[in-house]
Amino acid sequence: MLSERLVTAALGVLNRRYLATDPAGPECFPAPRTANGYVLYAHVPFCERLCTYCSFNRFLYKEDRARDYFRSLRAEMRLVRDIGYDFSSLYIGGGTPTILLDELVETIDLAHELFPSIGEVSAETSPNHLGDELVEALTGRVQRLSVGVQSFDDRLLRQMDRYGKYGSGDEVFERLASVARKFPSFNVDMIFNFPSQSEDVLERDIALVKNTGASQTTFYPLMASPLRRRELAQTVGDIDFAREARYYGLISRALAPEFEPASAWTFSRNRETMIDEYIVDFPEYVGVGSGALSFLGGRMYGNTFSLGEYGSRIESGSLATVKRGRPYSRKALMRYRFVTDLFGLRLDKERFRRDFRMPIELALPLEMAFMSAAGGIATNTSAELTLTEIGRYLLLVIMRETLATSNDARDRARAELPLEERVLLLEGDTSAFVEAAAPLAAG
Repeated sequence: MLSERLVTAALGVLNRRYLATDPAGPECFPAPRTANGYVLYAHVPFCERLCTYCSFNRFLYKEDRARDYFRSLRAEMRLVRDIGYDFSSLYIGGGTPTILLDELVETIDLAHELFPSIGEVSAETSPNHLGDELVEALTGRVQRLSVGVQSFDDRLLRQMDRYGKYGSGDEVFERLASVARKFPSFNVDMIFNFPSQSEDVLERDIALVKNTGASQTTFYPLMASPLRRRELAQTVGDIDFAREARYYGLISRALAPEFEPASAWTFSRNRETMIDEYIVDFPEYVGVGSGALSFLGGRMYGNTFSLGEYGSRIESGSLATVKRGRPYSRKALMRYRFVTDLFGLRLDKERFRRDFRMPIELALPLEMAFMSAAGGIATNTSAELTLTEIGRYLLLVIMRETLATSNDARDRARAELPLEERVLLLEGDTSAFVEAAAPLAAG
């Protein structure tokens, strides 16, 4: 698809500029502007095993390390409250936030105490955590539970090194079906366009998602960073982006009519429920936790990836901010609004005109012309802009490439970690290696 290739090429340039950061201290973190609404994102970076295709900030789980981290996370929330922030929604991602249910419960309860405006909480989990204990702990606390499934195909699960960790596709399906109707919104996270994924496998995955009883599903394209794309090519094959477009159309048609698009890659039985990408509803957000990002006042802010530095900064009463992005230009902010609104499937043209003091046709003529020529615009009235299936796919491409660039930044941040922390990114028991490597790290 030519339009996909053009978007990918353009974003390769733009995202490096927009996501670039420079070293900065915690004192650079801005105070809230009272007219704005904010969402709070909390990152829990621990997993029982590490998936090779995942570039999010994560470490191998050890209980004492994770409990120390949760305590620091709650302390950071208090620091953010003391600056003056309040939030209407809380998103908890990872990693695996349910790795320690008692710590997660205490963290959610504290968030409600510190930020009384929080009305909805979304949390991620893994299939092996689904059960009565989780339901009892999170009922009434979590309004949207999102489960990382990726596929029900046993061959794909083995390729992803998930089969031994979470069980067969049939076992995962049974766990999902037993819990799906116990939360107001229950989302099943899937991944499509694996090199070895056939249409038959994808169609079966879609059918099983519909039969779980889930109220929502998110089909992410495989979003490996350029480095990981090379690794994947050596193990399971090259990513076929031409096939990605075809598979996206298959997903959209096969989920209908039970599920309708809620964002470019999320489909819901009820469009009013929360979705993963909180930037659709909240242009500014605060991230707490190791490696978390914030977007405030037209700048990105990044927390340290180092668990040791994170704990030390928070213990000393300081925020964990170590990176600050360059200020977005007016044009960049317009593009940001264009992408985030249309990712949520509707751009409010009147709000755009009010905020930027010019109509979108004059503000972003090239972007509008491209979307129109590509067949991406469904309706274009004085009040709104909406998308066709092609337009939704192009927004998925934009988000895919933006997150891939973010993954590059995460990979670089991990490469800069102290040796003893980089070891925590390895599988298996690393205690002996850490002990042996300690003199090298010191020297």
